[in-house]
Amino acid sequence: MDPDKHRGLLIGRYQPFHLGHLHCIEDVLRKVPEVIIAIGSAQFSHTLHNPFTAGERLTMIRLAMDEAKIDASKYYVIPIRDLRIHDLWVAHVVSQTPRFEIVFSNEPVTSRLFKEAGFRVEPLSYYEREKFSATEIRERVVRGENWEKLVPVSVAAYIKNIFGDERLRELALSDTPKHLKTGQAPHF
Repeated sequence: MDPDKHRGLLIGRYQPFHLGHLHCIEDVLRKVPEVIIAIGSAQFSHTLHNPFTAGERLTMIRLAMDEAKIDASKYYVIPIRDLRIHDLWVAHVVSQTPRFEIVFSNEPVTSRLFKEAGFRVEPLSYYEREKFSATEIRERVVRGENWEKLVPVSVAAYIKNIFGDERLRELALSDTPKHLKTGQAPHF
């Protein structure tokens, strides 16, 4: 059996890695013996949309996979820089990863680009998408609400250890005076 013929690709930003991501990976591994977990937009960090570095996200994924007892020989974790040039992006991803045959994605642009490049694209089964969303998790962190139950235990501990929750709350701050944000006159 040619292992390249049975390897899948899963691309995400994983900002942060959560239980929904883990569910998708487990589902993908029921369909293919190996998966490439591509960390998209790897060059971005320290913003509300992309608070964690590629190295931090890679660490989160490895911790979660170890916690879930997923054999490390079944996956690769590879950071991929976002070129923001659609006609070059698939070739860029292919040049940065081991060979793969199937792309697992629900993201419309990703799916279309890989289909046009001749790859088989299969949808992912979402796991409680409204609840397990990196956007929801980041918003909960900023609001000081419970977010830890939405990520693997090891990932919550890691985020706290690197002060990632504190980072997100600080990134949400602004030095714009309140009256300029709301259009109200300042109160002195």
